[in-house]
Amino acid sequence: MTGADPGLFGPESVTWQLHSDPVMWIAGVRALYLQALHPRVVRGVTQNSDFRRDAWGRLMRTADFVGTTTYGTTEAAERAGARVRKIHRMLTATDPDTGERYGVDEPALLMWVHCAEIDSYLHVARRSGFRLTDAQADRYVAEHRQSARLVGLDPDAVPANRVEMAEYFEKVHPDLAAGPEAREVDDFLLRPPTHPLLVPAREVLWRRVAHLAYASLPPYAHELYGRPAPASATVTRQLRLAGLLLRRIPARVRWQLPPKHILRAMARLGPDARPAPYKLGR
Repeated sequence: MTGADPGLFGPESVTWQLHSDPVMWIAGVRALYLQALHPRVVRGVTQNSDFRRDAWGRLMRTADFVGTTTYGTTEAAERAGARVRKIHRMLTATDPDTGERYGVDEPALLMWVHCAEIDSYLHVARRSGFRLTDAQADRYVAEHRQSARLVGLDPDAVPANRVEMAEYFEKVHPDLAAGPEAREVDDFLLRPPTHPLLVPAREVLWRRVAHLAYASLPPYAHELYGRPAPASATVTRQLRLAGLLLRRIPARVRWQLPPKHILRAMARLGPDARPAPYKLGR
């Protein structure tokens, strides 16, 4: 290992290993479904962007932010966080029922986005067969007080373990609803716009990802969206199969895809920085 900057988390963190797993794409879609159930949050998205026209660009920018904050230098992560905070400070949304105008950087809204994301990453990874002890799962939640700070939250106010995360979701549950904006996101995730020649691939590949991400949501989310919750055991089997298939794709192939955060981190820190699940058991 070199003396180079390991970044916010570093190769010894749970985050470093977990975020290299390919099921993170399924987890990311689950996070979008969950985030859309907070009316004030989803209005901030739909009223400030045409996400249907720039769907893939938006997804890739989110993936790039997660990759930069996980595997980039401390300076790169701080810059990425500063950009996000600057953009959020300039954006507002309007409640159509009351006419209230509010900033999308309200702490309560940032908290929901953060918790929905971290819960989704952890839930999908563990349920798909990524082995983590309960202590390691708690470490992962605690580590992401760093990413919460980057987007403008007080890290001391952010859940630091799974119990606190569960308590947070219980507290915010009454504020959730599947309004028209959530329905729009739901429809978009099932049928994202794409080139006509790619529609068959969307139907075969993307819809499977979206359906599996939706199926992994908690029961209250299924109730709000108004579709029956699939059998838990069936979803777990499907997630495990997806994890098994995705993990068979060699890492050297997956990591060659842009923006190559992991390869750049290994070039900076040395080959021992290579993320791998087995390192969590050492």
